[in-house]
Amino acid sequence: MYKQIILKANLTPSQAEIMEFLYLHKNTRASVIAKKINRSRAIVYKELEVLEKLNLVEKYDTKNKVSIFNATHPDNLQELFKQREKELQRDQVLFNKTLPQLISDFKLKHSQPGIKFFEGVKGIEQVLNDTLKTKTTILSYADLEAINKYLPEINKKYAKKREKYGIKKRGIVIDTPFVHKFLKNYFSEITETHLISEKLFPFGSVMQIYDNKISYISLSDENLIGIIIEDQNIATMHRSLFELTWQNTKKFKVTNFN
Repeated sequence: MYKQIILKANLTPSQAEIMEFLYLHKNTRASVIAKKINRSRAIVYKELEVLEKLNLVEKYDTKNKVSIFNATHPDNLQELFKQREKELQRDQVLFNKTLPQLISDFKLKHSQPGIKFFEGVKGIEQVLNDTLKTKTTILSYADLEAINKYLPEINKKYAKKREKYGIKKRGIVIDTPFVHKFLKNYFSEITETHLISEKLFPFGSVMQIYDNKISYISLSDENLIGIIIEDQNIATMHRSLFELTWQNTKKFKVTNFN
């Protein structure tokens, strides 16, 4: 009844069977153990040597040169669990270091970009916050009026975090009276903005390009949807298209601000 728990201490099935038997019986010969757990004597002797080294079993030699075995206190088994926990922690650290390269190789071999979908206000917040980990300038297309309508508080928190971390952004936004008023209060030394015609290029969404990622946010009364695509080729293509658009749009100039 204890075997399944004992196994979790990183013991082999035969070692767990031996320990279960010894916890419930004392002063036992290897031949008796072998018979009771239905294992060969050779295996039992070999496993008893290992268990003795782990301080889980004690061996006594009688006058007849017959070895007698007893289990040590179960607290000694607890030490194995502590060791296993430390090993798992080390393995987790190693795995976390390896994971980015593993993901990269996986995508390369499977020829597919990494795509994540998000829904609702909390999901959109996750999409925005992902850009705060960027090592490159954020390139953004944005409908500021839609952002102010659907995500006013989240956008304020996001903007403050970006300011705090000193993350630069170049944004292309729709040219409307609202945007002119909004940007006067939003001006930042780490943000540069260009304006694009609302009539020629209407969009009710947000797209951000950063590192090797593209994020999309769709804002409407029906749905709030976010998507993050991680793929170097796609990011490079969109970055090139952004630069072309940037060159053909006018810079927003702030006047009458403190």
